[in-house]
Amino acid sequence: MKKIVLTAALIAACTAFTAEAKKAPKSTTVLKTAKDSTSYAFGLEFAKSINNTLENLPGKPYDKGLLLDALTKIIKDDTLTLAFPEKDANEIIQKNLKLAQDAENQKRMEEQKQFLANNKKRPGVIETPSGLQYEILKMGDGAKPNSVNSRVKVHYAGTLMDGKEFDSSYKRGEPAEFELKGVIKGWTEGLQLMPVGSKFKFYIPSDLGYGEHGQGPIPAFSTLIFEVELLDVTNPDQSVIKGEKYQFQQYQRQ
Repeated sequence: MKKIVLTAALIAACTAFTAEAKKAPKSTTVLKTAKDSTSYAFGLEFAKSINNTLENLPGKPYDKGLLLDALTKIIKDDTLTLAFPEKDANEIIQKNLKLAQDAENQKRMEEQKQFLANNKKRPGVIETPSGLQYEILKMGDGAKPNSVNSRVKVHYAGTLMDGKEFDSSYKRGEPAEFELKGVIKGWTEGLQLMPVGSKFKFYIPSDLGYGEHGQGPIPAFSTLIFEVELLDVTNPDQSVIKGEKYQFQQYQRQ
């Protein structure tokens, strides 16, 4: 009985797939030669590159219709009908992108200020004189890092204020090891508050993180939120942790 039911289900699925495939529009572009295929492939690659560029620019979304208009005219050498001279393009791009970036930075700074002001009012959140905020999720009873020269082993996950995760040692499957003097100020200060065996949550203002520059997926003026477990520490008067595998580079000081 089961075999009959499964067979019927497979037939129904194949029929549905075939019907859907018939509905799908077919390309009307005819490629007759290798040059045709190469030309078409260039178009696909350029389009993909343009989309990726636009996705990462401040001030998005941009008008792709206008982009295609300018692109088509330049490719066809129709420069007489351009909205402005081609030579002015780079200056306009730089000027307007800077304005858009400045606006985004200002917005992010205001959001950061409001977030931290509200966050420190929550029960259990402690703020240090530097502006670092933290909560104790679990208090360990081991040794603390006693110097910026201390070397630590940690597991951690980092997110932005909107909850977007940008890094996680848990997902890599191994903890990170590094010296406190080699990372951002928020890590250097925060980890010296933790005994081994502890798990803290840090809220690191941008001036204790990457400030106006950002880093990779971290935009400028971003508050960084980390859940950190301190697994081990080697202080300057102790032997160095052995068996290092992962070189911790993401949060090095600039």
